[in-house]
Amino acid sequence: MDGVLVGQVRRFNRTVTQRIGVLTDTYLARGRSLGQCRVLWEVGPEGIEVRALRARLDLDSGYLSRLLRALETEGLVVVEADDDDARVRRIRLTPAGVTERAELDRRSDELAASILTPLDGRQRDRLVAAMAEVERLLLASMVEVTATEPTHADARHCLRAYAEELNSRFAAGFDLTRAQPADLTPPAGLLLVARLHAAPVGCGALVFKGDEVAEIKRLWVSTSVRGLGLGRRLLTELETTATDHGVRLLRLDTNSALPEATALYRSAGYQEVDRFNDDPYPELFFAKQLG
Repeated sequence: MDGVLVGQVRRFNRTVTQRIGVLTDTYLARGRSLGQCRVLWEVGPEGIEVRALRARLDLDSGYLSRLLRALETEGLVVVEADDDDARVRRIRLTPAGVTERAELDRRSDELAASILTPLDGRQRDRLVAAMAEVERLLLASMVEVTATEPTHADARHCLRAYAEELNSRFAAGFDLTRAQPADLTPPAGLLLVARLHAAPVGCGALVFKGDEVAEIKRLWVSTSVRGLGLGRRLLTELETTATDHGVRLLRLDTNSALPEATALYRSAGYQEVDRFNDDPYPELFFAKQLG
């Protein structure tokens, strides 16, 4: 990794942590750490499952348990069994916790305003726009892509969402049973699943056709993370995986109702070719030489 880039990231981290006041043991002058404050905010008025909170914040189980114990001792949260499933633990705010969360919101607004106040209007717009871009890029860096068994719950979620989106966008609909994972198990194929905060947000598959040929299938990205470049990342990871399996020619097909997919394939170097299957849904066919 480029040392200059790494150095700039570290300088940015130092500046941000100092400016938002997380270098001390107390955050927003409330006598507790940023971690405890963040847990209070994430629990929210509706409460949340412990496992969901752990995944959302990417926290170690032991560390989250210590944060929750401290908040319970203060009388701000209660951790109890879920009404529908006693095996699931839920966190909810006590009345004191609701009051404290409101105070944290007020002080967080004041902190944000103190960052913006010294700047003129143009500088404020630049800073907020830059923050939005940084947030998008940081989220993109937090997405994990791994090979996943197509029978896994996350894989099934993605394949179902993929089929449902095609069904809603194709003029004649889409046969939802065609997204079954039978051909996505090695050695016939494989499935990559993208996750953000442990939640499935995208997928892409390879189907091996023999003679150093494979096809890309079921490339899908959740609307919640579009704009992060995840579609291109999945496509690149599929290409790398195909190369590792000795594939020299990648093929794929798409429908004109998915113009963003067509634009992605063309920009990634795929060339339009003649039809190579009898699938009734695709209208455009592409191929790319690897290696």
